Amino acid sequence: MMKVLYLINHAGKAGTERYVETLVRYLGGTKVQAHFAYHEGGLLVERMEGMHVPVRQIEMRSRFDRKAAREVAALCAEWDIDLIHCHYLREHYIALMAKKYRPGLHVVYTNHFVMANDAVTRLSNRWMDRKQDQMIAVCNRGKEQLIANGWSGARIQVIFNAVDLEAWAGDRSESTLRTELGLPEDRFVMLCASRFAADKGHRYLIDSLKRLTQITQVPFTMVLAGDGPLLEGCKQQVQALGLEEQVKFIGFRKDVKNLYKGSDLYVNSSEHEALSFLIIEAMAAGLPVVATDMGGNRDIVNDEAGCGLLVEYNNPVSMSDALKRLMEDPELLANCRAGALRTVEKKFEIHKLAEATYQVYETACRETR
Repeated sequence: MMKVLYLINHAGKAGTERYVETLVRYLGGTKVQAHFAYHEGGLLVERMEGMHVPVRQIEMRSRFDRKAAREVAALCAEWDIDLIHCHYLREHYIALMAKKYRPGLHVVYTNHFVMANDAVTRLSNRWMDRKQDQMIAVCNRGKEQLIANGWSGARIQVIFNAVDLEAWAGDRSESTLRTELGLPEDRFVMLCASRFAADKGHRYLIDSLKRLTQITQVPFTMVLAGDGPLLEGCKQQVQALGLEEQVKFIGFRKDVKNLYKGSDLYVNSSEHEALSFLIIEAMAAGLPVVATDMGGNRDIVNDEAGCGLLVEYNNPVSMSDALKRLMEDPELLANCRAGALRTVEKKFEIHKLAEATYQVYETACRETR
């Protein structure tokens, strides 16, 4: 069985951490003996320990931290690791440098972002690319950006994020969300569960909801789940716009399935997305989607999928018009619901992700760099 060290800088609760947890859950114990190391702790550490995965903390101060590279190499020797799978640029560089101290070690890097690097980073990427075995991009735009950032396209595989359909099955009767918020069954409920950070677009989303109250007679509630540095500012914006009835803040929640099942529509307003787990999970739970046409969202929401609508980022008119269209057209909403389930089964099913990722591991282990 292959021994894989999942190495991550910040072990928190975002989509990257969900990706790591998913791989450990569906590859661990069958094809992979999983191990885990991190720089900054968080919820993912707790979840790894809950799955009885060996865990170790390693300080990684910068991407060129040679001391950390030696510690990673020593840990790989202690655990007899075959391959490191890393997820942020900092630990990616450190893992590549660790190969100097641990000959025969292999490295796979998954890029979870669609963001351009600066000139200095592009230059260092080209230099580090000589040590790279295999890379994974979670969306097609992600692969394009990796190549633009200086990495060799021949070693980049596109593997979409994925979920387990069975885990998200069920119906609204299972949800307590509407009871919790005092919402009637005929209320149109939308959910956005992004962290309150600048690139998640909450401010323009709230402006969109104000306009939506002016262009539709359909009663609606937008449920905003999550925490983050801009949470209080968004609460003040809602109050200033008089949207207390239409917008409900519920904080960070672990019962995300409960939230999906109590909603009619999932909304993504982000500026930066690679391939959002939240969008795919919502679709697996049977929700249509309105999402910004950014990053890999077009790989999920498109005419072929028929699961929702794409909108222009930071455009309240585009967003509110799309929300109005789905709120006021029950047939379109039902078709998008069916399209969401069909698309997840076809393109974003968990066993496809697990098998394709393991094949990348095997390819990487055949490399001699």
